[in-house]
Amino acid sequence: KELNACQHRCVRAAGPGRRWCRRPALSALFALSLQRLTFTGRCRLRCLYGSARVLGFAVTPEQPAYDLFSPLTHCALSVEALRRTGPARPRARKEARAALRDHGVPRDARRKLMGRFAPACSVVLLERLDTPVTRFILSHPDFAHLFRSKVCAYLLSWQEDAALASVGVLKCDPESGLLVSESTVLAIEELVQACREENDGVPVILVCGPKCVGKSTFNRYLINLLLNHLPCVEYLECDLGQTEFTPPGCVSLMNISDPFLGPPFTHQRTPRKMVYYGDVSCDQDTERYIDTVKYVFNSYKKEVPLVINTMGWVKGVGLLLLIDIIRLLSPSHIVQISAEDFKDMPQFTPEYIHLTAGLHTKGKLQATCKSMDMGGTENWQSCEGERDFQASTPGHKLLCIKPKFPGAGNAAKARVHSSILRDMAMLGYLGQLQPLETKSVLPLHSLVPYQVPFSAVALRVIHTDVAPKHIIYSVNASWVGLCRIPDEVRCQTDGPVLLTQTPVCDCLGFVCANEREQNNAQTPWCLHCVPVCVFQQGIEGEIPYVTSEYNYQISGAGKLKMKKHLQRREYSRP
Repeated sequence: KELNACQHRCVRAAGPGRRWCRRPALSALFALSLQRLTFTGRCRLRCLYGSARVLGFAVTPEQPAYDLFSPLTHCALSVEALRRTGPARPRARKEARAALRDHGVPRDARRKLMGRFAPACSVVLLERLDTPVTRFILSHPDFAHLFRSKVCAYLLSWQEDAALASVGVLKCDPESGLLVSESTVLAIEELVQACREENDGVPVILVCGPKCVGKSTFNRYLINLLLNHLPCVEYLECDLGQTEFTPPGCVSLMNISDPFLGPPFTHQRTPRKMVYYGDVSCDQDTERYIDTVKYVFNSYKKEVPLVINTMGWVKGVGLLLLIDIIRLLSPSHIVQISAEDFKDMPQFTPEYIHLTAGLHTKGKLQATCKSMDMGGTENWQSCEGERDFQASTPGHKLLCIKPKFPGAGNAAKARVHSSILRDMAMLGYLGQLQPLETKSVLPLHSLVPYQVPFSAVALRVIHTDVAPKHIIYSVNASWVGLCRIPDEVRCQTDGPVLLTQTPVCDCLGFVCANEREQNNAQTPWCLHCVPVCVFQQGIEGEIPYVTSEYNYQISGAGKLKMKKHLQRREYSRP
């Protein structure tokens, strides 16, 4: 109805093969054939005729509209028409005109758009997009310009740019979009074929590499491509610092049936299985990290392909830990992404994984144990002081990729610091609490909290030891995981149960406890990792628990790190 009520003004695009119709402040309709549109901003995409591809996913007229998020913190999204051999020109024009009519495009707009229509064109409608999550994030001053870049006034004088700006997007250089190298294309083609045919069973694909080489972008592109052919794909998140679907610090297993066309803060979801490790790095307790990954992985039923994301910690202990993870998960394919000048990561050939000792495992030459029980975390066994891991993995296919984008593998040249991305992911999680029926942003402290008695709560402080009498103080105003523990754990008093060990158990979400002994199921994560803007929103004057005047020279004021992983026994390298 809104489309029919709008006046349209056609403008000719700068590139060949496009014809634009501007609908002020509502939508932009265009035909795309020879060029792709690379943009920043956010919008809703609907394909009216033909087919278009965004981040690997093909959109057709039979599918619903999809939300596109292209912030300045990530590589820009691109919309491109898929090449096809369509019907002859008269029939194609008739079908395209009928499709536009069915979607309520007025006659004048149809006539002007069809004036430059070609049979190979795809007609796409871009509409303004405003979601509670993005509205909540943009309400914080630090992220108010997340989807906007500085544009010279004369650029907006171009009618094409003005039409895009009216729906909240801005055309940018195609070089700022996804740059796919030849090695990436070859690896993607082989993986898609393996997942479609499943000649050797259901593929398990593990993606590894150092920081800032594009592992997350590769995973999104691969999974979106697979969703063109498969109903769903499983995704195992093993990267604590840069999680895709949950707040940081979690290991999770997710079933994905819809494409994700944006960065993590735009698609926070509830996983099928999730464990809250409680930190963005596992260097303090690698054993519990291994237990956590194993516990979550046991929920994978091997019915659909699995994509595994790993940490960018691939030096020293991190490299040895990655070898352990590969032995534990036994992938059928390993995608190893590395920059040209990165020499600290050897090629993970089947022979290398078979022979090389990890942090908690032995290679073939040192192995004295036969196999690892995959039944559960409680069944760990030791052999000469080591975990009883599988001594070797079945032969996997190694696919090596060299990324093409500038600054690959150089964290100093990253678009934004990793801590900022974690803040955005947490704000994306919090934004789901915003009501759908209102356009205004509600401060978190205005939402009604949930309350449970302390007698129904068990507490454990991760990564450090806290005296029992100080447990409540440490929990007050801290962000903690809400987990499920065995029903046998009962409290005999009015206070909470104080756990003596950190259990590996299901995480249902995140809570924040306050001094009135209430659990506020509004907010996730630990206090020192929460953006200060979360506390500032909607509060005037002094903010509780937040100060900028703190003396870190005081003894004990810094963060205490405790290395809990066992010291690795010396081995002779093969």
